[in-house]
Amino acid sequence: MCGIAGIIGTPSEDHQAALRRMTDAMRQRGPDDEGFWTSPVQPDGQCVMFGHRRLSILDLSPLGAQPMIHPESGDATVLNGEIYNFQTLRAELPDAPTALQSSGDTAVLLRMLAAHGERALPRLRGMFAFAFWNKVTGELLVARDAMGIKPLYFATNPSGAEGWTFAFASEVRALLASRLIRAPRLNPKAVASVLWNGFTVAPETAVTGIESLLPGEAMWLDRQGRVLRRFTYWRHPEAHRGPAATQEEVEAALMESVRAHMISDVPLGIFLSGGIDSSAVANLAKRAGASEINSFTLTFEEADRNEAFFARQVADAIGTRHQEILLTQQSFLDHLETALDSLDQPSFDGLNSYFMSRAVRDAGFKVALVGTGGDELFGGYQSFADLPRLHAGLGALHALPSAFSKLSASMASTFLSRPSHGHPPQTRWAKLPAIIEQGPSLLGLYQIAYALFLPQTQSALLHESIRGEFLPDGLPALRREAILADLETRPPLDAISAMEHSMFLGERLLRDTDAASMAASLETRLPFVDKDLLSVVNRMDTGARFHPLKSKRALRQAGLKGLDPKMFERPKSGFELPFNRWLRSSLGQEVGSTLLDAPLVASAGLQPEAVERLWRAFSAGAKGLYWTRIWALYALIRWVRVHRITL
Repeated sequence: MCGIAGIIGTPSEDHQAALRRMTDAMRQRGPDDEGFWTSPVQPDGQCVMFGHRRLSILDLSPLGAQPMIHPESGDATVLNGEIYNFQTLRAELPDAPTALQSSGDTAVLLRMLAAHGERALPRLRGMFAFAFWNKVTGELLVARDAMGIKPLYFATNPSGAEGWTFAFASEVRALLASRLIRAPRLNPKAVASVLWNGFTVAPETAVTGIESLLPGEAMWLDRQGRVLRRFTYWRHPEAHRGPAATQEEVEAALMESVRAHMISDVPLGIFLSGGIDSSAVANLAKRAGASEINSFTLTFEEADRNEAFFARQVADAIGTRHQEILLTQQSFLDHLETALDSLDQPSFDGLNSYFMSRAVRDAGFKVALVGTGGDELFGGYQSFADLPRLHAGLGALHALPSAFSKLSASMASTFLSRPSHGHPPQTRWAKLPAIIEQGPSLLGLYQIAYALFLPQTQSALLHESIRGEFLPDGLPALRREAILADLETRPPLDAISAMEHSMFLGERLLRDTDAASMAASLETRLPFVDKDLLSVVNRMDTGARFHPLKSKRALRQAGLKGLDPKMFERPKSGFELPFNRWLRSSLGQEVGSTLLDAPLVASAGLQPEAVERLWRAFSAGAKGLYWTRIWALYALIRWVRVHRITL
């Protein structure tokens, strides 16, 4: 796990300094070492420059340092992340007269790309983002892993003004630190996306002119930094491709994935909440032969949020060395600024990952396994139960005359959207009118179900200068079209799984976990977010995979073998900090002062009067107005203030 950066441009002192500023901005991603490399200068004066920050996990010797140069071809690469099947790939490579000496995955990646180019991409199993320079052609390949675990951001400057045409980095803030982008501006589409989703949906970012590669996407650039081709090398597989996978195959695939994610030259820990997913990871790791497992649980003073008892019970049953980390409200407040600074882009999530990651890193670990991804694979969310029923019901409703549908929406709005303390509710039943108006679009239903604010409230919250940036279904147009095309042939439950992987997991959990954990210099690995595992699970019969809905029966049977099932017979509880309570006490003072700062709110693309009404309604205990809505606005406004970026 590392931080990578690069520039295509002239090798001037200014550009070398810009590259160093980028790597300095990512120091926490790689505190162990740094490296720089510049390609030979082309006749037009252009070159490629790489920068790297290293967190040493595989091949701890200097031979594993990056940027890494192929001793024969002169090709070069920088890699962020891990290639889990590098040992298998290494065995397939022909012996070279001067083979790379490093025993790690970067050397294998470099040889694979030098030998096969982009044809190597589908063979890579792991979480990664990399840049590869081909000496013969002078072209640059940048790519991101299939599941989108590792980020890669870029900016283009087609005119070549000021001597550069392309820059990339592992973080948006690294590109900002480069100062290559003069007078960066807040992206209005990002503001609209935060109001709908709580985060910015790729390929958009919070900054106009900075873009994200999508999961499973790659891009070739020529010597001058012009995009030659942007393409997708991997897509989410459709269900039931090939013979139906048996429970035995699924169990073997889960075990194999956990075993692959345990490859490390340093000790690793496990985040253990005591729930099904994290317990399955810990149990599978033990069964896979881990000699010692170190598990960690974040605990709270608030009894209703504290999972310490359940985690300790599972840890004792598996036999882990277990540690509990108490996070009090005062400790949270004392470290709030640092925690918020860990997030690369505005988001209402991620702080739980930061505090857990910080504690695990302080305990002496560089790597931790987490259970993220089980719900998306096996249908653990409420969406798997609700959306198919809504979809079927709306299909029947919209088969009736349109006047009846409109009347139904109007009646639902009258009874379900009555204001509380001057503000209409924004939660489940209050969304029914918007759902009826939406029609039987599964993507539309999904997005309304997850929306932080109803469309009318979003419009009111957007600053009047950017109300034209309202996003249909809360998505960038091209991304929305791509998702709709992908869903066309999928049955409902498979479609919901694909959307959960793409949106909730890909755009929120993975991005925030990466930023928050790397801010603590900790590599988090996700055995249940793995393309090889997904290909097996997607071949399961629908009933075996998803039913009973929300039970994750297949994961229980495979991952919790040997553990008492009664330990997991309790309602599902998400891993959340007790924000609702804290916002109504001392944390509310900081949040309230920010939300009531009209010039600051306006600079973040929000309408001050609407934000003030929202905060006062929440403070008064308005029904149907959850803390996530308040925190999303605060995170956006604070991010704008810290980075000094406005519309």
